[in-house]
Amino acid sequence: MAVPLNPAARALLDGPCFGHLATLMPDGAPKVDPVWVLREGDRVLVTSDAKSIKIVNTAHDARVSLSIVARDDPYDQLLVRGTVVERRGDPDLAALDAFSEKYLGKPFPRRKWSERVVLVIEPELARHYRSKLGDL
Repeated sequence: MAVPLNPAARALLDGPCFGHLATLMPDGAPKVDPVWVLREGDRVLVTSDAKSIKIVNTAHDARVSLSIVARDDPYDQLLVRGTVVERRGDPDLAALDAFSEKYLGKPFPRRKWSERVVLVIEPELARHYRSKLGDL
């Protein structure tokens, strides 16, 4: 069941914070990759080459986890568990440019990919917290 994101979770997803996406390999082993993230309402977007292991893994098992920390305060964290509910092609790289504008401040440099894919993740658990350890 999808859950709404609270304002603090939305703020982390809207800022230039890097995420770490966990997917499941065919044998059930976890695989984690650093990723750029965007937010679309209460859903999280991630993009990659269609041949990447993370994209291939989600075709076999749509369950994912995502950890995001604030760039300026790693104790400000968002943990998301969810399901990839949609896979979108990005043939003109418009989505990739949106990610790049957020993180680099400019469109992504062009190069050849076999195919770009955007994963749409629906959170089933979204927990934001700021550890008090950051105050020490």
